[in-house]
Amino acid sequence: MGSAFKRYAAMLGAVAIGVFAAAEARADKLADILAKGVVRIIVFADVPPFGSVNASRELEGFDIDFAKMVAQSLGVKLELVQATAANRIPYLLTDKADMNIAAMSITAERARQIQFSAPYADTSLAVYGAKAQAVKSGADLAGLKTAVAKGTTEDLVLTAVAPRADIMRTEDNATAVQAYLTGQAQLLAANSVVVAELAKRTPGKEFDFKFALRRAPAHVTVRMGEHNLLRWLDTFIFQSTLNGELDKLHVKWLGGPMQPLPSL
Repeated sequence: MGSAFKRYAAMLGAVAIGVFAAAEARADKLADILAKGVVRIIVFADVPPFGSVNASRELEGFDIDFAKMVAQSLGVKLELVQATAANRIPYLLTDKADMNIAAMSITAERARQIQFSAPYADTSLAVYGAKAQAVKSGADLAGLKTAVAKGTTEDLVLTAVAPRADIMRTEDNATAVQAYLTGQAQLLAANSVVVAELAKRTPGKEFDFKFALRRAPAHVTVRMGEHNLLRWLDTFIFQSTLNGELDKLHVKWLGGPMQPLPSL
């Protein structure tokens, strides 16, 4: 019995060592970024003021500047990976990027696939349209087409609050905006900061607030299990809040100082 117990204990020990070795051998994204000297960050190219292409065909915006701050703090080169709202999570899961900084808000459904950092920008989601449209809630959307980018939080929330609404889901934010501007849709579900920028660029179009969908702070996201990278990001966001760098980005791109953000 003693000999059998010893063999059993030895077998358990070997299994434990194997499991530990496998865990140790697992790639660590933060260490990988530092070793390669490059960080690949997902951003938007069609969602001003977070990310868009300027007249010089260069990417600019809040998230672009924030991505540059991340790369500089890490001491590595920056590779921007353009994506649509619907592609952000797939790009992370297939390792086409190391992290996402394309204005993503948190949902319990998304948290089953990816992990969220502390928030770095505060925005809200709502439905907008012409002043003449008598819309005050999801119940008033019947008979009116509402444009929204597929895979965004506003898409998810709008579907939940107005399951019978005529929702025009587009492949990206730019197409949703264009659908509203050209009259293909009577309403637009979008981020409040994005709508404020649209109102400046298209003064002939009305963006009257109809009803709120939800508050939507933006978070950096990473693949599930990348705890070291996530901890570094939380530390970086905390530091950038304390030293005023995030506040400068809010003033530059979002039109006002940074307000206190909720903790995760």
